[in-house]
Amino acid sequence: MTKTKKLTLIKPDDWHLHVRDNKFLPSVLADTTKRFCRAIIMPNLVEPVTTTKLAGEYRDRIIDALPNEYKLTFDPLMTLYLTNNTKPSEIKTARDSGFVHAVKWYPAGATTNSSKGVSDIVACYDVLEAMAEEGMPLLIHGEVTDPDVDVFDREKQFIEQFLIGIIQNFPDLKVVFEHITTKDAVEFVKSAHANVGATITAHHLLLNRNAIFQGGIRPHHYCLPILKRELHREALIAAATSGDKKFFLGTDSAPHTKSTKESSCGCAGIYTSHGGIELYAEIFEKAGALHRLEAFASFHGPDFYGLPRNREKITLRKTPTPIVDEFTFGDEVCVPFRAGGQLTWSID
Repeated sequence: MTKTKKLTLIKPDDWHLHVRDNKFLPSVLADTTKRFCRAIIMPNLVEPVTTTKLAGEYRDRIIDALPNEYKLTFDPLMTLYLTNNTKPSEIKTARDSGFVHAVKWYPAGATTNSSKGVSDIVACYDVLEAMAEEGMPLLIHGEVTDPDVDVFDREKQFIEQFLIGIIQNFPDLKVVFEHITTKDAVEFVKSAHANVGATITAHHLLLNRNAIFQGGIRPHHYCLPILKRELHREALIAAATSGDKKFFLGTDSAPHTKSTKESSCGCAGIYTSHGGIELYAEIFEKAGALHRLEAFASFHGPDFYGLPRNREKITLRKTPTPIVDEFTFGDEVCVPFRAGGQLTWSID
């Protein structure tokens, strides 16, 4: 049987992306715009993006920092950061803007810059009702923050404590269970109604939790939600490559400076935008499912969000490409995923 050496597909979108802000933007946007037509931009800046006005200003900064050849073709899809003080009226303003496409729920303290997140989701039920009415999706970082709960069990506990109730109370609300990491999450999404979808990252498909401890502590493999056991990785691969339209691409590429990763209390996040589609091609090829990559990367996401599919195409070739050890990130450096190694696929 001849192995595939070339693959052409509709240019995909990234449905979960961190690009940081200001001086850091030009360092990472080129990688994303080369590979994706659109990206859902996460709102967890140091000063979170809590209003439509702030989202518009952030969007302008992103567009200003885009490579010239993509200023007219790349569309940053903005999100709002849900807080205990978000008003239902803000949801209508966001929907009317045309550029805000979702609201992100970070449980307070769950991940990077989440200290101003939601401490009581019940107090936000009026906002969730407004979101359901406006057709505004809720994006969820699905982990409990109780320090007594084992870090490897926090996604499973979140499903039981919060997500089941949200789905039952708001059946018309579109929900994206972001960057799922467990077999439990896969099974929950598959069994839920059609308004529930999930993004899956390349690093959670490629690595299990052993990768954090190979020969010592590997800070550049530390992310939240944290990598899980092999049985969970296998469940994620099965879901991503199944053709099920509930699962779609979201890199959760999260750049940090080398100094903040390699520190006594390192930041959570893995930078993967330099291989934002190539890494998925590697995964799907190993699973014998390259014929399903286009749907996962280019169709399921826009269909879930109610947006048109892209028309532009990209071509991937089975050509190894070296990955740099580090790259300039603002006035510091960032270490990319698989630094010093290679991508097995490359963009033609």
